[in-house]
Amino acid sequence: MIDLKILRENPELVKNNAKLRGCDVDIDALVALDKEYLDLTRDIENLRAERNRLSKECQKNPEARETVKQLKVTLGEKEARQTEVKALVDEKITWLPNFLAADVPMGETDADNVAIRFVGEKPQFPFQARDHQAIGEILGIIDTERGAKVAQSGFYYWVGAGALLTQAMYFWAQKELVKRGFTLFMSPCAAKERTLFGTGYLPFFKDQTYNLAGEDLALIGTSEQTLVAYHTDEVLAAESLPRRYTAYTPCFRTEAGSYGKESRGIFRVHQFHKVEQIIFCLPEDSPKCHEFCLENEEYLLQSLGLPYRVVNVCVGDLGAPGAKKYDIEAWYPGFGAYREVTSNTNLTDFQSRRLNIRYKSDKGDRGYVHTISATGLTDRVVCAILENYQQEDGSVVIPEVLRPFTGFDKIQAPIKK
Repeated sequence: MIDLKILRENPELVKNNAKLRGCDVDIDALVALDKEYLDLTRDIENLRAERNRLSKECQKNPEARETVKQLKVTLGEKEARQTEVKALVDEKITWLPNFLAADVPMGETDADNVAIRFVGEKPQFPFQARDHQAIGEILGIIDTERGAKVAQSGFYYWVGAGALLTQAMYFWAQKELVKRGFTLFMSPCAAKERTLFGTGYLPFFKDQTYNLAGEDLALIGTSEQTLVAYHTDEVLAAESLPRRYTAYTPCFRTEAGSYGKESRGIFRVHQFHKVEQIIFCLPEDSPKCHEFCLENEEYLLQSLGLPYRVVNVCVGDLGAPGAKKYDIEAWYPGFGAYREVTSNTNLTDFQSRRLNIRYKSDKGDRGYVHTISATGLTDRVVCAILENYQQEDGSVVIPEVLRPFTGFDKIQAPIKK
């Protein structure tokens, strides 16, 4: 949520940002509604003061009693209109996107994202590279057919050594982030509507949410939702910032609107797993914390030996709550392209205003914290491991850093009998 003060003092800035980000809120109409609300507030305060003054004269002055009665009627009408106008203002404001950082590239789709750097050497195979789905079928470690049977298409199983590899990666990643100053959480996997609204998933991504019937709850799409909302309505000591949190959870998304996108395998699914990075920081520190999370993502991928590129996400591919976003795209030799595996967003004070998360220093400085939300790792990284470490016989070599956690250095194809 943006600062109302900016709307009142510089509506053209809000209007230009909304236009740039494809927001169709009528800013002029919103400004007029907000002015009406302020005018009503001033009128109501004046009427209340007059009513209170005259109320003291009612016993001695019959005319004062009549005036007080009339004031009560007028007050009721204005208060009713004030409530109505405030609701309209609040509803429209919820759709306003965050202000963009100065270096966000222009563009409409992910094809317009700007590559910052390429890291690692793409593997060269003396055979036709397979995609992760084909590898999973050869090794018997990915089962999408039975996932669809027990749930629906878009759900799947990691099986045997595949499950061990996946859990090993997540356990290793959590240990590495804790070494880098993160506090580890085990988070709820459901959240209230206010939590989803506060983190910016509502109203912008309403169609991505699995709601629980009859409950003010939905399955989380990311532990960002529950980790950021952890400090709802709290004032954090400025001296305690930045606070770095991480959690590993399942994540649930309907993938509405993804029809026609590449969906083979388990790259685009309804349930996946993720290690998340969340940082609460002072406003002046959010660019630095944003870069810190990117360093962590790159460290994890480099440690796993995966080639990747970092892209600065363009305005058209940047969700409304974000001010700036980096994506990391790993190389998938079986697919023959780079594909997104992590994202890292500086949300500035967009979430903290909605959730009322503030800071206060010993010197009396106060304001809204800034938040950073960044992926650590997801199942997509395991898919990248399968494709980059595949062998001609269909087996997969385990990245060295994960071998102490898997207990094996290779996943072999089952022996045919």
